[in-house]
Amino acid sequence: MSNDAKVTKDLMTTLKDGVEGFSSGAEKLTETKQPALASTFRKYADQRAAYYAELEKLAAEYGDDIEPSGSVVASIHRGWMAVKDAISGSSAEGVLDAAEQGEDHAKSSYEDALKEDVSAGLATVIRRQYEGVCAGHDEVRSLRDSHAA
Repeated sequence: MSNDAKVTKDLMTTLKDGVEGFSSGAEKLTETKQPALASTFRKYADQRAAYYAELEKLAAEYGDDIEPSGSVVASIHRGWMAVKDAISGSSAEGVLDAAEQGEDHAKSSYEDALKEDVSAGLATVIRRQYEGVCAGHDEVRSLRDSHAA
């Protein structure tokens, strides 16, 4: 497997986890009557799905067939989110706290990818997507902090 394929697979796994996490969070926020927060979570689920599709298309152009699976860390995070929900009763604060931790993981995955020796085209896509992931991370953190106050 080429380094491009390895990095792409890792990022696609992270993005898949993000789609699932944000979608799950949106459902929980809808249940707790937080439509604005749910909308924000759906926006980031859609963003991560678009990033995933972009990487999938790029990999296909390079001739790579990549089939990611949910990462172990993200699976643990999803499991932790379920425990947190049971404890907090799916409060907005609990969902935001769990999402911010998931965003820490996504940001870290992109930072690791930026350090890798990959083709120029993939590096450009990673840098652009990283900016969007950082913006999402910062917004989720800000929402979490404002709801905690």
